[in-house]
Amino acid sequence: MTTIRDKWDRIYHDREAPALQAAEVLQQNRHLLPASGVAMDLACGLGANSLLMAEAGLDVLSWDISPVAIDKLSAIAAERGLSISVQVVDVEHKVPQPDSLDVLVVSHFLSRELIPALTAALRPGGLVFYQTYCQNKVYQRGPSNPDYLLADNELLTLFAGLKLRVYREESLLGDLNQGWRDQAMLVAQKPG
Repeated sequence: MTTIRDKWDRIYHDREAPALQAAEVLQQNRHLLPASGVAMDLACGLGANSLLMAEAGLDVLSWDISPVAIDKLSAIAAERGLSISVQVVDVEHKVPQPDSLDVLVVSHFLSRELIPALTAALRPGGLVFYQTYCQNKVYQRGPSNPDYLLADNELLTLFAGLKLRVYREESLLGDLNQGWRDQAMLVAQKPG
């Protein structure tokens, strides 16, 4: 039986890094990033979010289960002269230390059980940028397993203890040929 690591290694082996773009939640709200601090790209994949944050001057930690993804990110960062601390980590079993992060970015990864630990990892005033797929989809993108899909407004519930700064989830409302569909995004700040 293939492991999750093997699955993601195969996916990232064939994926071209230059075509990658940071998550919309980070691109659209980059202006909210602090001028300095420690940022984590959790389940970073090939690290487009990591690269954006490093270019913005943050000290970036990038964790992913796939050594293939981590090796590719490390090479891209070196080519661009960026210092990113990369580590192969099964994020389902290891979480960042409490009060250790100024910024946490999570895109296209959902493990509800980790949310309390991720919130605890933020320092007072720290920001979480979160984006992933929803159950109510116009197009069949992303996972099909409902365990990895957000229910309607679920991100608001998962991060209820934080101050909401940005939220977008269009669901199946209005003209389905327009707008930003199939995902929800949230930027929230830890009180303090």
